[in-house]
Formats: sequence, C-alpha cells, structure tokens
Amino acid sequence: MIDRPGLAEFLRQRRASMQPEDVGLPRGPRRRTSGLRREEVAALCHMSTDYYSRLERQRGPRPSVEMIGGIAQGLHLTVDERDHLFRLAGHQPPPRGPLDDHISPGMLRILDRLTDTAAEVVTELGETLRQTPLGVALTGDNTVHEGPARSLGYRWFTEPATRARYLEEDHAFLSRLYVSGLRQVVTLRGPGSRSADLAQLLLETSAEFRELWDEHEVGLRPREVKRFIHPEVGPLDLNCQTLRDPVHSHYLLVYTATPGSESAGKLELLSVIGAETTA
Repeated sequence: MIDRPGLAEFLRQRRASMQPEDVGLPRGPRRRTSGLRREEVAALCHMSTDYYSRLERQRGPRPSVEMIGGIAQGLHLTVDERDHLFRLAGHQPPPRGPLDDHISPGMLRILDRLTDTAAEVVTELGETLRQTPLGVALTGDNTVHEGPARSLGYRWFTEPATRARYLEEDHAFLSRLYVSGLRQVVTLRGPGSRSADLAQLLLETSAEFRELWDEHEVGLRPREVKRFIHPEVGPLDLNCQTLRDPVHSHYLLVYTATPGSESAGKLELLSVIGAETTA
C-alpha cells in the first residue's frame, strides 16, 4: 500500500537537498529557491509538473513502477534510496545486479557534466540507458528501443540499417567484437540469464551470428579509434574512453576527437545541429 505522507516528505526532502549544478542545470542569477524547483525535477523525471506536484501534495493516483523508476533516476538516488522510494509507493523494488537499469548517482554526475561531449551509459549487453545531447546527435537516440532491440548487438545482426553509422570495412570486425563480448557475458552470467536468452534468440535469427558463435572467439578488444559515418557531416574518427561501474555492470562511453582534426570540427558542427534539433 502506498505511504502518501512518507512519499511526499521523501520527495520534498530530496528535492530541497539538490542544487541545479548537481544535475547539470544552470543556476541562473535570480534563483531564490532552496534546492530544485518542482518543474526542474519534473523535467528530469520526464513527467508533467502537475503530476509531480500532486505527489508532493499527497494527491493523485498511485504512481506506476515506470514512474517511480523515472523519479529515482531523475533525483539521482542511490540504489538503497531507490528501493526505499519503491516501497513508499507500494511497489516491490527491482532486482539489483547486472539486470538493473538504475544508473548510479556518481556516473550520472559525470554524465551531467559532459554537456559538450558525445557520451552514453550502456549495460553489459549494449543497451543504452542515457545519452548526452551530442551523443544523440552522433548516433541517434538509442534509448527508444524496446525488448531485445534495446541491445545494439541484437540490432546489428537483425536490422541492417544499424550498420549505416559505421564504416563498411569495419563491419566484419564489429560483428566479431559483439559476438566475442556476448559470449563472455553469457559465460559470466550462466544459463537462464538474460544474456543467454539474447544469444539464443540471435542463434535462431541470424546466420551470420551462428557462424561467428561457432568459432568460440573470446577476448577481442575494441580498436583505439572508432570510425563513424554520420548522415549529415560524413566520416568521423573518434577515440572512445570507457568508465565501468562494477556494481551495476554499466559503462560510460565518452567519444572525443583529436584537437584540431577534421573530426573535431565535425563534432563541433554536430553540437550545433543537436542543439537546433532539441530546440
């Protein structure tokens, strides 16, 4: 059962304890509010200000599991705080571990500060959880997919259009890379895991995947430079730096170009294109 007073008080306390810079928002010269405004929290949680305000006022219907998950992520809650929020709303908390899509506050704080950088947070199965605006401009919005298609590796073998953003001569290597990585995850997580289910689905769907899977190749590592083909600015050569969260098995991927290079200029152009698209 929902604990409306407890939920409302917890949300108010968390909102008051956060500052705009904690979540990548500008403070502005005329701010008088202590903590975040309700409309700012609502935007971070991808819901209307009216809906969020009703929760703080102990009104409205019980929020869904999806809504509570969005609030937990928007407020940068720890896993313990997230689980507490779920219980206040009368829901069972999600399972912890590699199946957990909840991004840690520390990784979110880093991502929030990469406003002028192409970056994304992905799971061990290549499912994109969050992207910076420049990340979306570079590869498209990869958070919109559902089911197995959330995994880039799954789309790589089942949706030919996925490969259009990558240099054609790299396709064979990238296919081997995805299969090698998935085999290692399956071995780590074991039979009956979500990774094993994904591998089985690809074995049933893709002849190319089956052929590579039978080779039992493991330990393949990404190349130092990733080569992209963007539909508006053309080819880009980007370095990819990776930060791993060992608790959730999430990875923060940061794409940068050598200063002064042609690719650096194209990234700057993409940042303008991305801002115009958002506006």
